[in-house]
Amino acid sequence: MDISNQHGESASGSLIPKDCGAAKFTIGTQVKHRIFGFRGVIFDVDPSFSNSEEWYLSIPEDVRPRKEQPFYHLFAESQDKSPYVAYVSEQNLVLDGDRDDPISHPEMDEYFEDMIDGRFVARTKLN
Repeated sequence: MDISNQHGESASGSLIPKDCGAAKFTIGTQVKHRIFGFRGVIFDVDPSFSNSEEWYLSIPEDVRPRKEQPFYHLFAESQDKSPYVAYVSEQNLVLDGDRDDPISHPEMDEYFEDMIDGRFVARTKLN
């Protein structure tokens, strides 16, 4: 995913989300899926659903989230620690209480430089 299409740049050069309205979680927050239990770190936020209709309709109707809410791009790991990228509605995320076990994902070093107080710190953009 090209993060430059989803973010602006602050005066300090760090990446900031474009107008995400009332998003509950911020970039760098470690979260957990409330139904499926997988964990992840937020690296991008969409103010509302911004994926294909085909993807949306592939979600079983009884657990399909509403579109009019923030959706988060996560560097995720499965129960067996296999890395992948997930797209999850806000209603299906909770804070991950396991801050002593940070998420490990091969793409995280490209986006984050450190972890402070249980939150990953986004890298500053260089030129």
